[in-house]
Amino acid sequence: MSGHGFHVHGPHDHELEHAAHHGGKDPFQGRIAVTTAILATVGALFGYMGGATQANATLYKNNAAIKKTEASNQWNYYQAKSSKQNLAELSLQLVSEEKKPDVRKEIDRYKSEKAEIKEGADKLEAEARDWDRQSDDQIHLHHRWAQATTALQVSIALAAIALLTRRKWLEMGMYGVAGVGGLLGVAAAMHW
Repeated sequence: MSGHGFHVHGPHDHELEHAAHHGGKDPFQGRIAVTTAILATVGALFGYMGGATQANATLYKNNAAIKKTEASNQWNYYQAKSSKQNLAELSLQLVSEEKKPDVRKEIDRYKSEKAEIKEGADKLEAEARDWDRQSDDQIHLHHRWAQATTALQVSIALAAIALLTRRKWLEMGMYGVAGVGGLLGVAAAMHW
């Protein structure tokens, strides 16, 4: 658009300016220009959603990795307690009878601590699987938004070619591809 010596063009501005200068003289150009503006706007929204879902997928995958690391730390701690329990069980065979009750208490304590650690590690692993699933869902949506955006971009390209060649079949192709893009956008919005 133009004003006060400043001139900036967007993907559809030239068509809009041209249609405004020629008014209702050329309904073909006016129709294509308005459709292109709408497609560019919807495409921008679809592009934003594609980026947002990609960012979410990355964040969720990162959360899954953090939970997996925490679970791994817990399993290492579990293994350390198992080693101590094994040593205590071995010492049960080596210590005198009066010390055996204390060693049995220590073995029981290790067993109890290991059960708590295992419960926590299992919970962390379940949380990691949930974050992974959410990430997979988001990347699926990202691909759907990207498909919708690409279809709209192709439709805009067809509009430009239709304006230059004035071929009616290109205009129909523009509407057809835009319809496919719209359906893909609806599918993404509905989480399909």
